[in-house]
Amino acid sequence: MIRDTTIGAKLWITAIWVVVAFFVVNLIAMIATVILSSFGTRWLGTWLPAGYTTRWYFTAWAEFQLYDILIVTFQIAFTVVVLSGLLGVTAAYALARREFPGKKLVMLLFLLPLLVPPITYGIPLATVLYQSGVGGTFWGVVLANLVPTVPFVILVMIPFIEQIDPKVEAAARVFGANTFQLFRYVLLPMLVPGILAALLLVLVRTIGMFELTFLTAGPTSQTLVVALYYSVFASGVRAVQSIDAMAVIYMITTLIWLLIALRFVNPTQIVARAKQQPATV
Repeated sequence: MIRDTTIGAKLWITAIWVVVAFFVVNLIAMIATVILSSFGTRWLGTWLPAGYTTRWYFTAWAEFQLYDILIVTFQIAFTVVVLSGLLGVTAAYALARREFPGKKLVMLLFLLPLLVPPITYGIPLATVLYQSGVGGTFWGVVLANLVPTVPFVILVMIPFIEQIDPKVEAAARVFGANTFQLFRYVLLPMLVPGILAALLLVLVRTIGMFELTFLTAGPTSQTLVVALYYSVFASGVRAVQSIDAMAVIYMITTLIWLLIALRFVNPTQIVARAKQQPATV
């Protein structure tokens, strides 16, 4: 490998590293400020708070009813994960194994919810849900979140399915396997890494989804990110430290699931599997 050692190339690389370092430092500084504020007793015009306490976390837990909000958040997230898995994996199998007129158009339609900002289709979607009587309910939030998550599962699973040689399925059919047995004993063991990757990322995405949840959630169907928004902009006086404590709880919740996802999912796994040669019988 030949490296460009000219002055222009070195200056370009240096500029890139400076921009990256500036971004990282600012990100760390913002997160550190929120964390310090959530533990601070008084912080006016000084580099650090006058003292530290954990009472703001207990205040936020009681004031914002975080226990109920976390329960609703995980109920919505896991429901979306289950339905996305059932719909997405079956649709991905059909798209990976079948050729039909307009297939590329169908794939393009599945890409649109992932490429278009959620707010652009979230408003008409929320209008339809409210007109149908589903908006503002638990299932309204679930249906809204399924719009981007099902296509996401489909696009993740297609490379995993395409790497499996159809001869493997044909051999299972020859030995008398029905459709359920074929999926359970032949396909599922080989697809577990892909399914796990897709569903864990869907879980993280659903917990962090603000626009669609905000537009379709009611008083009893708010997730943690929407409740955090209301705690900042709703009427009334609230201690900044308690809001920061709630933000820290949200960050920790999302970070835990993201670390679990990265524990089982290699970010390059999907691309790598798509490039692998199909297995032979």
